[in-house]
Amino acid sequence: MDKNEINSVLMDTILQRRSVRRYEADPVQRDVIEKLLQAAIWGPSAHNRQPWRFVVIETQSQKENLAGAMGTKLRNDLQADNVPQDLIDKDVAKSYDRITSAPILIVLCLTMIDMDVYSDANRAHNEYIMTVQSVAAAGQNLLLAAHSLGLGTCWMCAPLFCPDIVRNALDLPDDWQAQALITLGYPAHTPEKSRNSPHDCVLWR
Repeated sequence: MDKNEINSVLMDTILQRRSVRRYEADPVQRDVIEKLLQAAIWGPSAHNRQPWRFVVIETQSQKENLAGAMGTKLRNDLQADNVPQDLIDKDVAKSYDRITSAPILIVLCLTMIDMDVYSDANRAHNEYIMTVQSVAAAGQNLLLAAHSLGLGTCWMCAPLFCPDIVRNALDLPDDWQAQALITLGYPAHTPEKSRNSPHDCVLWR
């Protein structure tokens, strides 16, 4: 392979990955999930502190508990925004269905417990952003690994809007901060995907 060419298998995985929202009922075996988590923890991280944490949800009762708690928060927020009731009901139902119909949920969390501590707000904020970036990199590894194994995923940012609810519903350690909810399973559809050209979002200097 030419040194200036990207490995074709890797590039195909990147370009073919989709956000999947409907899944087959087939279960995802534990050893497959462990492979995905292994790929995730090989992502880059600030100071190599590896601040990612993962919650794997397999049981239907736990999915329903989490989806119900998050749905209540969503409903309350939309009502406070004066959104029409029929739209609220539709949005909450869609969220509940997405969460409860996925064979597996993986809640991607961060912890600051091993990160550097600063006395000034600016550096402390930057350290937190570095941690967020590290966990996001792990999440992307997981998404790509899942696609390479024939699985579908969808990254949902909803936990950011209700971190305490997610923590309570899953009984998380105090230092675990939920960043994303990833649905996982064998895809029941292949979504269309479009991207702008790199020329539309790049400055060359």
